[in-house]
Parts: sequence; C-alpha cells; structure tokens
Amino acid sequence: MRSSAAGSLRRGPARSSAAPPNVTVSACLMRHNCHAGGKGAIERSSELAFGPIHPKVEFPKSCPSSARHLLTTTTLRILETTDLHVHLLPYDYYTDRPDVGVGLSRTASLIRQMRAQVPNCLLFDNGDFLQGTPLSDLVAQQNSAGCTDIHPAIAAMNTLHYDAATLGNHEFNFGLEFLRDALAQAHFPVTCSNVVRALGATPAQDETLLPQYLILDRMLTDDSGQAHPIRIGVIGAAPPQILQWDGQHLAGRVSTRDIVATARAVVPQIKADGADIIIALCHSGIGAQGETNMMENAAVPLAAIAGIDVVLAGHTHLVFPSNQFAKTDAIDPEKGHLHGKPAVMAGFNGSHLGVVDLTLSFDKGRWQIIHDTVRAVPIARRDPRSDTVHGLVACDAQVRDAALAAHAATVDRVRQPIGATPVPLQSYFAMVANDITIRIVAQAQRKAAAAILANGPRAGQPVLSAVAPFKVGARGGPNYFVDIPAGPLEQRNVADLYLYPNTLSLLEITGAQLHLWLERAAGAFARITRGVTDQPLLDPSFPSYNFDVIDGLTYEIDPTAPSRFDAQGVEINPAARRIRDLRLDGLPVSNDQTYLVITNSYRAGGGGGFQGALGGTVIAQGMSSIRDALLDHLRDGTDAPRDPAATWRFRPLPDTAAQFESSPHARRFVNTIKDRAITYLGPATNGFAQYALRFDAA
Repeated sequence: MRSSAAGSLRRGPARSSAAPPNVTVSACLMRHNCHAGGKGAIERSSELAFGPIHPKVEFPKSCPSSARHLLTTTTLRILETTDLHVHLLPYDYYTDRPDVGVGLSRTASLIRQMRAQVPNCLLFDNGDFLQGTPLSDLVAQQNSAGCTDIHPAIAAMNTLHYDAATLGNHEFNFGLEFLRDALAQAHFPVTCSNVVRALGATPAQDETLLPQYLILDRMLTDDSGQAHPIRIGVIGAAPPQILQWDGQHLAGRVSTRDIVATARAVVPQIKADGADIIIALCHSGIGAQGETNMMENAAVPLAAIAGIDVVLAGHTHLVFPSNQFAKTDAIDPEKGHLHGKPAVMAGFNGSHLGVVDLTLSFDKGRWQIIHDTVRAVPIARRDPRSDTVHGLVACDAQVRDAALAAHAATVDRVRQPIGATPVPLQSYFAMVANDITIRIVAQAQRKAAAAILANGPRAGQPVLSAVAPFKVGARGGPNYFVDIPAGPLEQRNVADLYLYPNTLSLLEITGAQLHLWLERAAGAFARITRGVTDQPLLDPSFPSYNFDVIDGLTYEIDPTAPSRFDAQGVEINPAARRIRDLRLDGLPVSNDQTYLVITNSYRAGGGGGFQGALGGTVIAQGMSSIRDALLDHLRDGTDAPRDPAATWRFRPLPDTAAQFESSPHARRFVNTIKDRAITYLGPATNGFAQYALRFDAA
C-alpha cells in the first residue's frame, strides 16, 4: 500500500492509507501509512486549510519477535532531491535553449536506477520546489487569476512517488494561499517543524503550519525476501529568515523558530512515537559548526542532536560530499559525515541526486545503523578539454509528460517581444565594475518610485535606487551570467535581468544609514594587501545578491580596510570603513540628511542583514513587482542606457592587483569595461576563466 497524505493540517495526528491509481511498489520500499505528528494542524474552518484529511490507519509499532529474529542485515537507501526550483526539463528559459545539466526529468532517471538496485528505498525532497524559473512565475500568475490546474512541479513529483518533503524559503515567495493550493495536490506528505501558526510554551507545543514531523511505517525486505516493519521519523525545517525575506506574505500570519532548538525539543517526541530511525530534512546549508540562535545554515549543529540519524541538507546549492568543503572535526567531506552521521546535499536545479545507503541490523530489540555510504550522483559532467557539458542520463518520460504542457506555454511566453537594446547587456564583471544590467534595473525602480510620488508632497524629490547583481557565475556555474546581445528583447530577458518575484519598497533613511548599507555591501571583497599582485579579489562566502550598488550616488571602496560586516551581516569591526568619499550630485552625503531609496521587498524586510535598510522609514511598500516595473521600462525604451552609471570605484593602489573568476565568454568584453584595468589570465577550474584587476588604474 502507498501513502498519499499531503500533509493534512488538522489538530492532532493524521494518518493516510489512500492509494492513488496505478502505483507500483516493486522498486521502492513497501509502505503502509504516514502518521503526521505534533500540532501541525489548521482546522478546515480556519484561514488556511492545507489539503484533504485522510482516514486513520493503525499499524503495529512492533512485530512478533519470530519475524524479526530471522533478519541479519539489510540495506535502506535514502534518496534526496533539493532546490529543484521548478527546473523540470533540461531547458534554460533565460537563454531559450536546452541545458542537459538541469532538470528533474533527468534526475528522475537516476531515481529509477537507484530504486532498481535496492528494494528498500525512500525518496525525499528538501524544499525550494515551487519557485525559480519563468515556468514557476507563469504558474503563479495563473493561480492568482483563479486557475486550479495542478502545479507542474507537484505533478512531476507525484509521478515519482516521493515519501515526504519539507519546505524551503522559496515556497513562501508567492504567499500562503498559493502554497496551500499547491500542497493540496501532492500525493506525498510535507512536514515543517519550525514555521508556526501559534507559538506554544516550547517548540513541541507549537501549532505549526504543517505537521511538525512524520512517522512513516514501512516494510524492509531482507536478502531472503522476508519483510520486516520499521518506523521512520521525518522532521523538516526551513530557514527562519523567511519572515524577513517574505514579510509581505507572512507578517502577522506565521512565526518561525530556530531550526536546532526546535529539533532538540521535537526529536524526543518522535522517538516516543516509536521511530526506529530519524531523518532530518534540513533546508539549510552546511555552515558554522557552532550553534547560534536563528542561524540560517544549521546543518552541522543539527547533526549533533542525539536521536537524529541522517541529515539531508540544502539551500546553499552546494554538493556534499565533495571538495567544496574543508575537513573539520565536525565535517568529513570525503565520507559525507556531519558529526559522524551520514549527510548529503544534492546541488540544485536537479543537478545531482543525493544517495545515502544505510546497512541496518535489528539487534537487542531495535534497529541499528552499522554502516553507511554517502554520495551525490550528477546528471551531467563537464568535459574540461572541450568546455562542454554532457548528460549522463536520459529524460524520464513520466516526468517529461507531466511538465510538457506548462513548458510549452512558458516557451511561448518567454519569446514574446518587448522592446530592444542598443548595446549588449552582460553581467560578467558586475561584481568588480559598474554594470549596465544594474543600471537598467535601477532606472526601472526609480521610474516606478517617481510614479508613486508624483501626486504627493514628495513629487520630484531625488530617489536613489539600490540593486544587486544575481547572475554572476559563482555556485551557478560558468554559464550563469546575463548575456543579451544588442537588438530585440523578449519576455525572457526580463526574468534574466531580475530573477526573483520581489516587489518594490520605498524607504527614507539618513546619510549615516546609507554608509551602513554600503559598508555591508562592501563585504563582498576579500581584504587586499598593498603591493601584492597575486591575491583573491572576492570573498567566496559572500552571495552576490547582497552586493548592493546604490545608483545615484558616487563612492569609493577601499578593499585594504577590513570589512565592517562578515558575510552573514554580523558587525565584526565596528570601526572599519571601506566606503569613502560618498557623494550625491557632487556634494558629500551628510549623516543627518534624509534620502529616499527604492529597493526590493527582500532588502526592506531585513534580507541580508542590512542595518541601513532596516533602520529606514517605509514610505511605500507592496508596490508593483520589480519585474513588472522592468518590463514597463524596457517597453518604453526612451532612455535605454548605452553605458553603466559611474557609481563606484576602487581606491587606487599602486603595484597592487587581485584575481577573480568569470566566464570564458567574458573575455570579449574586457576592453569595454571603463575605469577598470582587467586582464584575461587563462582557464580556471570547473569551466571558469581567471581574470586580474589592477588597482593602480581602478
């Protein structure tokens, strides 16, 4: 039998035995029911009712000893997908061409291969499956217009018969109603322990948006074909920062708890409910070893909690085990262990399938893990000689068919003409120089702000525009850049220039807060040593979406000074100053003067830990989406820029240089970058190219 619980949300546990049609279990673990634990419940009469209520089915917590004593050992295989971001087919909608390195349809072929090898198999998704491509944006727009068709990502996942999933931060991008509608269509339960409708005295007493945990009753088959029951506990968690990142959807409706503290409180309850092993679906990265309250990347301290046996990590789009991580006392990037426990992270966009094989033995009245192997299996591989990517598996027909109609509609949508650009638009050097894609988004934001202010007392007041680059390679790979040729523009270019469904927010802040804002952004750079020419320019732990450029100002960045903030936004050097000569219209910015800044809802809500933005007064919020503003701006076309704005510069440093990576394709634009002395050095690793920037001409 197969569980089809969609994470039903009523007070008290809900169990499911409903079976969807045409389900086979020959290549996966036989399943009996799903027990949704905790107060992960919303009454049907309440604001949000998440999905159907399934009938309760009892299953014994133990089995006769005669059935178990025959068992010696058996293998349980755990499979993970994470951060799929609605990449269902091997296609890049931004470039409008196939991409064999992405797509659940290819990952699905690996899933079926892995299930065929081991009869005892569980499949989980670790979140961020509802947002991330123009396809997901189209589905969200159709949903808001009243369309009730099944979400293509859910339809595709249903064909693979997931055992359970948790939520990522991007599940909240389109609001709780959208999330409710999508999850109601899922043939698998969804758990999330730390997103809370009503806080209790302790995390274990919270009323959560979804079940705090699940108990999956399954049957293990040993080598002789004998079946043996096992109870598998599953706890999920999302980054608690969703309240800042999607405050416009969540404020006043849900709260969040710390990932680790919540698990520490709930795991004993899962054990008391009969779990033989516990798997943590952690939409959180492998970050600091030490535990801090409300930490975003909490997989390492989570693994240290007694009772948790396996950690499935995600969120940061990295691969574990791999050489992307250094070995520490807590992290073993070769074995795939965190605090000695098996852990896996399966990349992003379907690039990898996480595989954890547990050798289990039933001894002294309980299941024990006596051995494990962990790996992340890729769907494609880059040939360093030809710099081409080759697919390693074919597309799965069922997933392909589930996504095909939505894919075709999306392709039609992204090909719609919207205007033209007189010059190429590229982001190859957006982290090291003024950038034309930044300027275009800044113009669009400023124009939208002017329209809001037009009929009020602030009409005509100057508006600064804060924008960060998104597609700049890094974890996205050597092709993850904006590269739009001069000429006609299409709808896909809007999403290419601005990836996220953020809305506009207009703030009033002081000059002192402007300084703080830019000091936070200047943490993107590694500390530079004068007179050295072979040193890194960028801090690899700093995400590009926090490198805000404030268009309308001019300023200098001194990378020889220590950063005032670390990569997470924590102030570590209060006296440090990298921002120099900050001016507006040629005049120094006064600490006491107030200024209007148009930014995105993520930043205005506290995203990225920008003290300067958080301290501002909100003048207007919930305005149009930035993509809509950008679309209007590109369609208008009256002030299409030919060059970047001369906003920021590096402090001149004689006899000093630093290196950074970009795409090999960036080489053709090196001589077009004004006010920077950039040199191509040659190939780097993983398909990137190495470049040098000299500060004596910066």
